[in-house]
Amino acid sequence: MTTALNITRMPRPFDPDLGAETRALVPELTGAMADLVAGACGSSPYLMELTAREAAWLPQALQDPETALAAVFADCRALEGNGLKPGLRQAKRRLALLTALCDLSGGWSLEQVTGALTDFGALCADVAIKSEIAALIRRRKLPGLTEDDVETAGGLTILAMGKMGAHELNYSSDIDLICLFDETRFDPDDFYEARQGMVRATKNMCAALSDRTGDGYVFRTDLRLRPDPAVTPVCLAMEAAERYYESLGRTWERAAYIKARPCAGDIAAGERFLTTLRPFIWRRHLDFAAIQDAHDIRLRIRENKGTGGALHVPGHDMKLGRGGIREIEFFTQTRQLIAGGRDESLRLRGTVEGLAALADKGWVPPGTAEILSAHYRAHREVEHRIQMVHDAQTHQMPKSEDGIARIASLMDRDPAELTAEIRDRLTEVHELTEGFFSPGGTPGAPAAAENTAELDGAIIARWPTYPALRSSRGARIFERLKPELLSRVAKTAKPAETLVALDGFLSGLPAGVQLFSLFGANPQLIDLLVDIAGTSRELASFLSRNSGVFDAVIGGSFFDPWPGAEQLRAELKNRLVQEDDYEARLDATRRWCKEWHFRIGVHHLRGLIDGHQAGVQYAELAEVVIAGIAPDVVAQFSRKHGPPPGRGAAVLAMGSLGAGQINSQSDLDMIVIYDPGGADMSEGKRPLATRPYYARLTQALVTALSAPMAQGKLYEVDMRLRPSGNQGPVAVSLAGFTSYQQNEAWVWEHLALTRARVVAGDAALAAEIETFRAGFLAEPRDLAMVLQQVAQMRARLAAAKTPAGVWDAKNGAGRMMDIELLSQAGALTSVSVARDVASGLLGAVAAGWLNDADAEYLTASYRLFWSVQSAARLLSGKAIEAGTIGEGGAQFLCRTTGYARLDALEQELLARYERCAALIAEALEREQADEGQH
Repeated sequence: MTTALNITRMPRPFDPDLGAETRALVPELTGAMADLVAGACGSSPYLMELTAREAAWLPQALQDPETALAAVFADCRALEGNGLKPGLRQAKRRLALLTALCDLSGGWSLEQVTGALTDFGALCADVAIKSEIAALIRRRKLPGLTEDDVETAGGLTILAMGKMGAHELNYSSDIDLICLFDETRFDPDDFYEARQGMVRATKNMCAALSDRTGDGYVFRTDLRLRPDPAVTPVCLAMEAAERYYESLGRTWERAAYIKARPCAGDIAAGERFLTTLRPFIWRRHLDFAAIQDAHDIRLRIRENKGTGGALHVPGHDMKLGRGGIREIEFFTQTRQLIAGGRDESLRLRGTVEGLAALADKGWVPPGTAEILSAHYRAHREVEHRIQMVHDAQTHQMPKSEDGIARIASLMDRDPAELTAEIRDRLTEVHELTEGFFSPGGTPGAPAAAENTAELDGAIIARWPTYPALRSSRGARIFERLKPELLSRVAKTAKPAETLVALDGFLSGLPAGVQLFSLFGANPQLIDLLVDIAGTSRELASFLSRNSGVFDAVIGGSFFDPWPGAEQLRAELKNRLVQEDDYEARLDATRRWCKEWHFRIGVHHLRGLIDGHQAGVQYAELAEVVIAGIAPDVVAQFSRKHGPPPGRGAAVLAMGSLGAGQINSQSDLDMIVIYDPGGADMSEGKRPLATRPYYARLTQALVTALSAPMAQGKLYEVDMRLRPSGNQGPVAVSLAGFTSYQQNEAWVWEHLALTRARVVAGDAALAAEIETFRAGFLAEPRDLAMVLQQVAQMRARLAAAKTPAGVWDAKNGAGRMMDIELLSQAGALTSVSVARDVASGLLGAVAAGWLNDADAEYLTASYRLFWSVQSAARLLSGKAIEAGTIGEGGAQFLCRTTGYARLDALEQELLARYERCAALIAEALEREQADEGQH
């Protein structure tokens, strides 16, 4: 079955006589096919030359272009020896003629045309390099290689770059290649001889493709995208290339590698090399500094190529000029560089595909993506017509009227209408892209000077001495940012306080280029920074050490509602799948956790959630992190010591984490419980007895959670609630845990068990631990003895932890810990297995030693105290003082507690502390007195 060319448009001959002459060369063609050839060749001397040389082949090819293309490819693969050069050149003539006619007729889409050209380029490179490698192997110039190595080109891979890498090769394009070889295929002593052979093969391959003979040429080859081309050989060892990119690679090289694709030689080796370059190409943080780099590159291109100035279509460079192809590509690639490190779906080689993905993820407005995609396609078609005329590697519109008329004839357009349309397209592209790269002056800057006149000049004067502003680039970007930043500071309720807080943020910032670029591209972040700096010193200090968390704000969903634990688990799992080794996965977990931790804090600070919702979210996040990181810790430990013997281990959360509510600064109280299942030893390279195995595994888990690494640490971990406290083993067996609780534990340890909850580990083991907990708590107890112990504990806590002031809502009589203790006593003396404070107090009511009204008052008071405590931790990381929290802090504290004034809140706290303390003491004393009478 054949598929004839489907003609939907028709070029017209600029020179009718030339068209008629060409038509006569192929008398077998009639009707529309003959008109197509006459129109194309009557406007393109190059196409006429090709038709004259391939007149016998052309009619059959047009009857079934797809089959003809496949035959050209098959003929190339069969070429060898002396037939290689002439065979490739004949194939190029046929491909050039076929793609031009299919393009001009509308029979093939732009993607089909560029795809055919690109695939042909890859095939020619593959055939040529393998021919050269085979010749070198026969001459024993590649030590250790045999004929079996020809199929993989002896480890030499050719990376297609630029348009060839993206499957977007233009009609008369040179091909940008990087040639590398896998040095591990050779004995180290043979390295220099092998490299010499690979360099020779690369040079000969390029000559086979680019030398002009009587048969023409195949492709002009360009190897200048390789590392440091002025001093490096045309083929490099992969290890040397990798070292270069790790230490010296620049932004333009990162952008170039977005499109990189192994196209010839050893494809698998090329894929492995690109995998090693992922950290270089795709930064883990949002890379807004790439915007300035791309802008600088654009300006240098304009300067070197003379493509700046006013926009005139005659003589305009459709690739490098204003509004041209390169601006659309830079616009797309820069955004991919910004976000592709965090989102693999944006790592696409094609320009149109990249724009669509960016629009889908919210990085580009859909309308903008559609407009740029349409203009990109139109620009490429014009570019192809320019190149078809004389097979010239040019992108410039003709300057003469006849030249433009010739292009218009190939497109069957009126020259004036075509010129106007091109001008409109170029203008719109320039307007859409220029604002992204060079957004001009900062709006409101003139007013900033007036508004900021009263700010402390001494503070501002010392900013250039800070680490983040010592580099000339960081200082340059910040100077553009500073007027708007100071203007926002001047508009806050207490500018002087905010400036001091902002100064603290800047002084703690280790580097500034990325962050300042981020602010420059996203001015709304300045408002958020000023809000945080003017309100929460703790959050501002955290930001100065972890400014990368600002990336999360740009993701588009930062202010969405809390997704819940299940979605968080899936997100963390997906993030970890992208990392190859243990340390990278730990650091990825840290980055991910910090982003969500920051988000909770911002939501709380801005009143999107209250302190209780924040507490639940912090606890869910910690639970997800523990459950997410534990399998990696186990897997890493198992590589050395074998899998966990028995059923493995479970992590039992205690304290506030067990109760499902922690604050922004909370430690994680944990116990690790394991079940050896009768096993005495692990089975691995270095087996361990069961007890030391789980002890060391627990230490590894604690280290993973709390050790400071490249991305900081996740949490502080407290394991003092385990059996026997710090004197006991860090991990306890299930049998040991249950026996200890039943026979040795103190009442305070039973009280702690009321809040215990398994958050990670084997599901069956977790269920068994919870079954034991529920059954043990339901056992009958001596009420008087329990309450007596609680009263004694209250006294010890009061002596050990005195409150730091009225704003310390945690420590002291009638405050949070006091109410929590009473609640745990309520859970322990009733059948309740719930872990929250309110349920425990209701348990005390059910047990008959607390009345409903008192329980309700204590519950409401606890909610208020929690709100104050969680706000305090967010504001300063410790108990706060009214005189030092500042206006922003005071407003936040009032807003989160529902009070209009700080003094009213202070009086309410004092009153509730006193009454709660009295209610708790009365409940404990009354019940003990009642029991004593009995």
